Amino acid sequence: MAKAKKDAEPEAEGEEAPKKSKLPSKKVMIIAAAALLVVGGGGFGAMKMMGGKDKHEEPKKEVVKPATFVDLPDVLVNLANSGGERTQYLKVKVVLELPDAELVPKIQPLMPRVMDAFQTYLRELRPTDLDGSAGLYRLKEELTRRVNVAVAPNKVTAVLFKEIVVQ
Repeated sequence: MAKAKKDAEPEAEGEEAPKKSKLPSKKVMIIAAAALLVVGGGGFGAMKMMGGKDKHEEPKKEVVKPATFVDLPDVLVNLANSGGERTQYLKVKVVLELPDAELVPKIQPLMPRVMDAFQTYLRELRPTDLDGSAGLYRLKEELTRRVNVAVAPNKVTAVLFKEIVVQ
C-alpha cells in the first residue's frame, strides 16, 4: 500500500515527479578528462615552442666563423669528343670553401687525391655538359661531392670557380 501511495501522490496533486539529476557515466568522464589533458598539454607545448621563455634568459648570440678559402692549382684537360670533331680543352681555376681554418692542415696532405678526382671526372665531360648555367651548377655540385669523398671525414662547404675556359 505504501507503494501505491507513492505512485498516486504526484498524479493526484498534478505535480510532476522530481527528476533525478543524472551524473555522466564513467566512460564519458574518462574521455573528457583525457581530452582536457591532451588540449592542456598541447597548449603548454605550443606556449613553450612559441616563445614562452623566461624573461631573465638572454638570447645566445651565435658566433659566425668566417669561411676559409683554399686555392687549387689550375686544371687543364681535354674534353671527350664524339668522333671527328676537333679536340676541345677545359681550363678551370677552383677554390675550395672550408667552414673552418683548422681544416686546412687536415686537407692539404689529401690534395693529390682531390686533383686526381678532378682530372678523372673532367676528362669524361663533353662540351655539351658545360652548356648554360645549369651545366655549370651540375659541375660545381659534382666536384663538391667528389672533393668531400676524397677528404672524408672532413667536409668542404663548396667548390667555387674562379675561371672556366672552354676552347
